[in-house]
This record gives sequence, C-alpha cells and structure tokens, in this order.
Amino acid sequence: MRTSRDATTGKSPDPESGKPAAAPLGGAGGLGSLRGRRIRAAVIGTGAIAAGSHLPALAALAAEGEVEVVAAVDIDAGAVRRFCRDGGVPHGYTDLGRMLAEQRPDLVSVCTPPTLHREQTVAALRAGAWVWCEKPPVPSLADFDAVEAEEGDGGPYASIVFQHRFGSGARHVRRLIADRAMGRPLVAHCQTTWYRDAAYYAVPWRGRWETEGGGPAMGHGIHQMDLLLDLLGPWSEVRAMTGRLVHDVQTEDVSTALVRFRSGALATVVNSVLSPDEVSRIRIDCERATVELTHLYGHRNENWRITPVPDEPAGNVAAWRDFGADVPSSHLAQLRELVASMRAGERPRSSGTDGRTGLELITALYKSAFTDTTVRAGGIGPGDPYYTALHGGAPGWAPASAPAPASASVPASAPASAPHEETPA
Repeated sequence: MRTSRDATTGKSPDPESGKPAAAPLGGAGGLGSLRGRRIRAAVIGTGAIAAGSHLPALAALAAEGEVEVVAAVDIDAGAVRRFCRDGGVPHGYTDLGRMLAEQRPDLVSVCTPPTLHREQTVAALRAGAWVWCEKPPVPSLADFDAVEAEEGDGGPYASIVFQHRFGSGARHVRRLIADRAMGRPLVAHCQTTWYRDAAYYAVPWRGRWETEGGGPAMGHGIHQMDLLLDLLGPWSEVRAMTGRLVHDVQTEDVSTALVRFRSGALATVVNSVLSPDEVSRIRIDCERATVELTHLYGHRNENWRITPVPDEPAGNVAAWRDFGADVPSSHLAQLRELVASMRAGERPRSSGTDGRTGLELITALYKSAFTDTTVRAGGIGPGDPYYTALHGGAPGWAPASAPAPASASVPASAPASAPHEETPA
C-alpha cells in the first residue's frame, strides 16, 4: 500500500538566502494541479551532470513557459549556493525532506550517486513529485522494484535518464524496425569502448560496487545497451564474460556478452574502459539493410547510416534515409517528452517495466559472467543473490565486507558530485 502524502506547507527561511520560502502552487503530483500552470521542478545534487545537462534542459523548457525551477538541494551549502546563483534558482537547501515539504515540487531531477537514488526517489514520490533520475537508476533490481512499488496509477512515476533513445534518429530507426520496413532484424552489435586511465580510478568512489554500482557494463555501456533494447525489443537470454585486465578496482574494466532476443535476433555487446580509440556504436543487420549508429556521447541524424542490399528499390532507400528534422539525442529531448507525459497523466518511457529491462540485462550479464552460466530473462528475482547486489557475492568479485543495508529514512542531504560517464576524464 502506498504511503500517504505529506501535506505540510511550511515557510521557514531558506538556509542560503534567509528569505521566506515560496508558498506552493496548488500541490504536487495530481494531474489536475498541472493544468494551466508551469511545472515546479527541483534538482537534487548540484554537480557536473546537474549543471551541464539537467539545468540547461529545464531552463529551455522554462523559456517556453512549461517549467520553473524552484529549488536545488546539496549537502554542500557552498555548492548549492553557487548553483542557485549561477542558474537563477530561487531556493537552495541542504535538507531534502525540508525542500520537499516547503516547495512541494511537481518534478524532481535526481543527480546524485546511484547509492542514494532509491531513498531520494522514494522520498520524492511520497511527496507527490514525479522523478527524473540519472542512470544508473539504482544499484539492484531489488531497489528498482522498491521504487516502482511507490508509484501510483496515473503518477507520480519515476523515469530514468536514457537520453540516447530520444531524438529524431532513434525515433526514425525504431519505427523502421518495428514496421519491418527493412525486413527482420537478424544480427546486432552494441559497443561502448572508451578509455579511462589510472587517474580516473583514483577518485575514491570509482570502481567500487557500493558507490559506482558496477563497472563499464553498468556505468558506461548502459546507454547503448538501453538503446539497443529500445530498438530490438525484449531479450531472452545472455551469456557473458568479464575481466579486470588493467585497473585495480572491485568491478570489471571490460565485459563481453552474447544476447539472444525474443525475436530471434542475436547480438554481441562489448563494454570497455581500456580502449584508446573511443567509440559508441550500434549496428543492426536486417534482411534488406544494415543500420549503423557511430558516435561517442550523443548522436544526430548524421551519425546514422543505412546501407541497403544491392537490389533494393531506390524509393525505399530514400524513405529509409529520410530522418526528418534533426533533433539530437539529449536530456532536453527526453525531458520534453516526460513533461508531456506528466500533463497527460501517463507513464513516461524509460520508467516501470520499460526502464527495468536494461537493468535486468546488466544484472544477468554479471550473473552469467560470475557463474559461467546462461541466464534467461525473468530468471533473477527475490532470493537470488544477484537480485540484491550485482556482484552476487561471487568470490573474487564481491567486496571483502558487504556494506550495511541502506536506511529507509529520507536522506538529509545530497552530495554535489555524481558519477557521470559522459564527461571525458
């Protein structure tokens, strides 16, 4: 059963400005309360991903009259003060519960490390706010299911930031594959081969299960794997290997996998932080054409290439290659669709089952690699050690001592620095 909402509307002074907090506009979460007014948004965590991606996307919609950013939260008072000053955000907090009670936002962007995502997302949902949470969403399927249990019919919902599946290129190719315009998809390749040096892993939280959630399969390749699933549909089984070839870390620094899809298509997946020639790539061979996307941290129409079989009619090829107006993959593209879902009271893409499928595949990849078995979709649930931790307690991979269980209370603060794989380091 869902927890009842907190209806407090206190107006105590902001910790940073000393000014009275703004009175909330009509209450958060309900569909009716969103009609005819801007969506009140707040940001939790004020590090690079918040400043460089979330706030600009919110600001773009604010300029269109869709959104207003009312508050930011961070454990570091100086960091939240600078974030609010530079971004024109009126209220800064160092306490999440207080911000939720006083500002009652409709939408909360969670930009903190993954170990905080569950508690902060649940707190926001219970306060009536929709959530837009940076990837990795949470460290385990158990955490994901606990978050989903907090959602209600018609919202609020928690959506994961998977911006690579948004934009004109992904939309066009998804439609071509769904309509079988190029025939059945048969063979695919998904590649996230990046380079991270020793200095990158000198940052204490990196390379650790407890704080980063996983290695390149979880923290780097998750975007391309999510996009592959969005294009090809449900997967059915995976067989994988992982390695710790260079870096002295808890997690892997490279993984490979063979994935079978429910459609029958077969795919190879490679995730690496050992690759000086960095690239993100998806290739799908259909019966009548090959579709390939090559980029690094984001794509436009020009990054997609379609190569037909030799005898394909020119008219078909021209239609396949017509991607329409160029809308780059971006946080803005996803946020625009999320706001539309909020106003309609509909579950957004990359939430619920749609958001869980990538995390399930990554969990299965680790289990397959660490147990030397084939893992099938739907096979990891309560009672399975991989359901609660991606390392599954596997010898040689699990930490020497397991971390204490996370508290169920509302966290008082949100650190400024959040993991973000799309910033070269």
